[in-house]
Formats: sequence, C-alpha cells, structure tokens
Amino acid sequence: MATRVFITIDTELMWRHHVAGLDTNDIVQRSLEPAGVGVGWQLERLKAHDLKACFFVDPMPALVYGLDPVKRVVAAILEAGQEVQLHLHPNWTGARKDDRGAASGPFELIDYGFDEQVELLRGASDMLVAAGAPEPIAFRAGSYSASDDTLGALAMLGFEYDSSHNGSEHPWPSAISLPVTQIAPIAHRGMIEVPVTLIEDKKGHLRHFQICALSTGEMRAALDHAIRHDHAAITIVSHGFELANRAGTRPNHVHVRRFEALCAMLAERRGKLVTEFFGDRPAMALGGDDRPLGPSVLRTRLRQAEQLWSNLIEERAA
Repeated sequence: MATRVFITIDTELMWRHHVAGLDTNDIVQRSLEPAGVGVGWQLERLKAHDLKACFFVDPMPALVYGLDPVKRVVAAILEAGQEVQLHLHPNWTGARKDDRGAASGPFELIDYGFDEQVELLRGASDMLVAAGAPEPIAFRAGSYSASDDTLGALAMLGFEYDSSHNGSEHPWPSAISLPVTQIAPIAHRGMIEVPVTLIEDKKGHLRHFQICALSTGEMRAALDHAIRHDHAAITIVSHGFELANRAGTRPNHVHVRRFEALCAMLAERRGKLVTEFFGDRPAMALGGDDRPLGPSVLRTRLRQAEQLWSNLIEERAA
C-alpha cells in the first residue's frame, strides 16, 4: 500500500502581532498573507503540483477580531479545493482588542480540565462551521498541546482524527500517552491519532517534520525512508505565516525554497506517496512499528549552516 501523506498547514492569527499592538488589518495580513507567501501562495503551489493539504484553521481569534478574517481564509481554502479542519489556541479566550496581550486565557489546552476542553472544542468547532467550513472531523491542538483528556473530549464530540502527538515536544506540551517515537497512525482513546512525523537528527534527539525545522535534504531522506520501509503515513507541518520572516514583512527565501522543493519531491514520488484529506477517511494500517529516520551528521550540519543563514539574514525585517 502507498504511504499516505498529510500536508498540514496550521492557519491562525498570530499572537505576537496582537501583542505588538498592530491594527487589525496588519494582524490579518501578516498572519495569513505575509509578504506574498502566505495561504494564497501556498494554495497556488499545491494546485500547481496537484497535491492535497489540510489547513487546520483556528477560529478563536474571532473572539477578539470578529469572524470575518476566518470566513475569508476558509472560503479561499475551500475554493482552492483544499481541506479545512480545526485548530485551537485557547489563550484567545481572555484577550481583548488593543490590550497588547495583557490578558489571556491559559495558553496550553492541557492546562484546562476535561469539561473545559469539551466546551472549548465545541465552541471552536461551532465558530469554524459558522465561518463556512464543513463540520470538522480532525483536530490539531495549538503548540501540539493535547492529552488523553483532549482525545476523550474530541471523541465525545464526534471527531475521528487527531494530529497533535509530537514526540519531539513530549511530555510538555504534547502530553498524549504514546511513545515519543510513535509516528505510525494508531487507534488511541477513541480516536485515530495521526502523529507528526519525526526524524532523529542526532543520536537520541528527535526533530519534527516541519518546513522551518528540516532542510530539503532531511525532508528528502525522510520521504525516501518512509517509502523504503513502507510506512503507513507521513505527517508534515507548516503554518500560514511560516514562509515569511517573523515580522511578516518579507519572504524567508530558505523556507520558500523548502516548500517548493517539498511540493516537487511529493509530485515526483506520486504513486508511492499519496497526499490525502482527513475527510477522505483514507485506508491506513494502524499501530505499525514505523520508526523515524536515523541520524546523519552530514545532513544535520548542512541544515545547521542553512538555519544560521535563515536566522541571521532571512529573518531580518524589511
């Protein structure tokens, strides 16, 4: 069976722009369409390579800035033929417009009790549907902050998939009771958990498969490792804002090149790697013993050099 690939793009208004006191239009622009390489550009590149992606959209900022920005991004994603599922950063519950982050709810979902998580998830799901999305069946917690309570709450609300388990962030804030090296999809606490894919970049050290975290060489090696060992799934993470610098004022060309390269590599491996929507409920073997790609000193050193350039040059504000 071909390896299923979930390209997941966490899509949200950014807390740091709220804290900086930017006006609403700037917060929306720098979060969702920063420097011409945001959600719209990503949708165009995915279409050009005929790839499916899931955009995990956080509706919680609507509590502060209204539902219109969420409606617009949901409409753009659906019009492009891609998928919308639920994302949630709970700290927006206590925020107020123009407060520069002085007030907030707890930042991590795992810091809420079970009943509180149920209410947060129910309310966020209702807001996402009000913004034009289909009823969500898949979820990723902000900062990967989910626990077995979160999975129980999701199952109670009728969700089928979670993609919050990230062994490189375990045990906090990613607190689901699965092994840190669990990368194969698995039935757990009434849900199908689809963990974020990991590699071992140094012996005993895990790094997750995110555009800003892995070099093109590391991504290529991870994809080929999954094909070679017949992995059930690969789960890749990006963000709507990730291809621009932190200020959202200019492209980060290192990250842009990585996104382009990833799309090309997936297109080249079409048939062996099949991009999927959660809503398609793809057939996948569950509970397999898929293992992360092992370490390579050369791959790691090359990425560290690239990362240094990214941090010193590409992240400078325009």
